[in-house]
Amino acid sequence: MIKNLGIGTGRRKTSVARVYVRDGDGKIVVNGKELNQYFALSEHAMVVRQPLMVTANENKFDILINVYGGGPNGQAGACRHGLSRALCQIDQTNYTALRSNGFLTRDSRMVERKKYGQAGARRRFQFSKR
Repeated sequence: MIKNLGIGTGRRKTSVARVYVRDGDGKIVVNGKELNQYFALSEHAMVVRQPLMVTANENKFDILINVYGGGPNGQAGACRHGLSRALCQIDQTNYTALRSNGFLTRDSRMVERKKYGQAGARRRFQFSKR
């Protein structure tokens, strides 16, 4: 049986990611696909890898990520948040590097709700004087 070293839950917008970190050689699997195959844009894949680069753990662990909800941008942010939490669980010395880069802070920005009597959250319907 494979033992998980660290487990982290990350959230961003409406996305939630569960991250499992195991001993390995740097393989990252997201929802059953390779990282670069799951995230079409290389920027999103780089966002997911950032915590590993900051803590110099790029080829030490295999990472299994289950992510759902939202779009690619929110999912990449959720993966980064969850991976950062899992790395802190494994080794407390990673905490300061991850905290100083802002990877442990939950990005609370969400879409503002649409209000009644308006076209969107802030956009009004067109005004006609006559």
